[in-house]
This record gives sequence, C-alpha cells and structure tokens, in this order.
Amino acid sequence: MDVVRNEIVALGGRVDVHTQPGKGTRFNLFLPLTLAVAQAVLVRAGSRMWAIPAPMVEQVQQVKPDALRTLYEDRQVHWHGRAWPFHYLPRLLGDAASAPEPGRYNAVLLVRSGQGTVAVHVDEMVGNQEVVVKNIGPQLARVAGISGATVLGTGEIVLIVNPVQLAQRPGVVRYDPADDERIAQARRASESAAARRRVLVVDDSLTVRKFTTRLLAREGFAVTTARDGVEALKVLGDHTPDAILLDIEMPRMDGFEFAKSIRNDAQSAHIPIIMITSRTADKHRNRAAELGVDRFLGKPYQEDELLGALKSLLGDVRQ
Repeated sequence: MDVVRNEIVALGGRVDVHTQPGKGTRFNLFLPLTLAVAQAVLVRAGSRMWAIPAPMVEQVQQVKPDALRTLYEDRQVHWHGRAWPFHYLPRLLGDAASAPEPGRYNAVLLVRSGQGTVAVHVDEMVGNQEVVVKNIGPQLARVAGISGATVLGTGEIVLIVNPVQLAQRPGVVRYDPADDERIAQARRASESAAARRRVLVVDDSLTVRKFTTRLLAREGFAVTTARDGVEALKVLGDHTPDAILLDIEMPRMDGFEFAKSIRNDAQSAHIPIIMITSRTADKHRNRAAELGVDRFLGKPYQEDELLGALKSLLGDVRQ
C-alpha cells in the first residue's frame, strides 16, 4: 500500500483509510483531474479570491456580528447535532495578517470532504461559477489542501482549495478576536508611515478594482478608482494622485489615450504611471514607453512586484 500511496500523492491525490475492528478496512483513493470543468464557490478571504468545490459545501449560513463573535469564542458551529470545527479561512492558508471584516451578515460555509468537516468564515461570497480546473503542477502537487487552479475572465489566477484538508494540517493558527487590536495598530502604523499616499486605479473590471483597492489599502495607501479614461480625467479634476495604475482596454477612452492626455498636461505630466494589462506584446510595451509609462506589468500581476514598483517610483514609504 505504501507504493500505491506514494504514486497517488505524487499525482496530487490522497488515500483515506477507515478501519472498523472485527469488520474490515475501507480504502478511498482520491485522484485529481488534470483538466475538467467543475462548479466552484468563489469567495474572498483576506485580500485574495479562492475557489471551493461546490459539492463540498453543505450549507452557507449568514451570521450576525454577535453570533460570529460567539463562534470565534466557541471555535465550533453546531449543526444537525454535530460540532463543526470553526476557522477563519485566511488562517488556514497561513495568512496571519488579515482580520475578518464583520458586516451586517457574515458568510460561514459548512464544508465536508470525505468523513471530515469544517466551518469556515469568509469575508465575501462572490457566488457559484463553472470553472475550468487546471493542474497545479508537481511544485504544488504535494501541498495538502490545494487541489487545482483556475483562471477567471479577468485573468486572475485563483487556487481551488479544500478547507477540510487545510484544517487537518499540523500547526494551524486560529483567529482570535483579541488579534484585532494588534492588527489595527499595525495598519495604523503602516498608514502613518505611508503618509496616505494616494493611488488612482483605472480599470474597467470591477473585480480588478476591488482586489487592487484592498491590496493597496492594506499597505496604507488611499485609493481612488475609475472605470475608464473619461472617468479618470474627472477624478484628476478633483485631486492629484501620487501614482496611477492603468489598464489598456477600456470603453470610451483606453489606457493609451488617457496616458497621452495626462502626459500632455503640465499639471499631471509628473504623475508616475504603472500600466497593468493582459496585452503584453512588444508593440504594446513599446507604445507605452513612447507615451512615458514608467512601469509595465502583465495580468495577473504579482503583489510583491506591484508594491515594489510603487515603492520604487514613490520612494520606500516604509522608511
């Protein structure tokens, strides 16, 4: 059985063993699909989007803030006569910096995988979506709890996770409401150090605008958004940002037209521009350089790469 298990793990699968004394043993073999279309529940937890296979989700509960705090104190959800271990999803993913964002109602997913169960709190339910499941490759095949990946229409890469397996890993750190003050202090220090640098995000994708806004806000930036170049020009009429993140393909006025417009205006010509686009051919890069774009990043961008580019253009705001 060791040979079988090793081969299955190498493929990104697993073996579950269930033994009843005097009755026998059952072996369940789980093998991943290298490419398949599946239903997934998209959620936002912390600053990222994640996908959970829809068949695993037994129920979604909407919990009020007081009840949510009780769940964190009890560390379990009682449903159908059973106690489900309760976790904040980013903690299962190793994110110790994110804290829940309580709203009027808060989504708690009851997830079952095999014989295991877990209840996870997420910051936002994005909804059900049919996704193309892609193989994550040998680098992540042995990482428990990650079963694949998919690419959204925006170009964002989203990992497909199994919260039950994540909760079963050793060393999982639970969220404690007492962490709120520590995290809040760190954020205030970050905001103070950043001196509230303002960034204008110009992109016609709502998902990209929301994701980028959360990322930058977490780093202490003040963020303003616009859906296209025309709306961005109106924003510039009200205030001048310290930097602009700019897409290319947008309605009414695209990124190239907008960049040309602000570079020809003495009041805005000095503003650093980082162009973030799925159009990464040489002709697009060359056109951006001709217009005075300072940095050119492809979608989906890497968070560290974007933050590094901003700090390089604005000066390291944490100094």
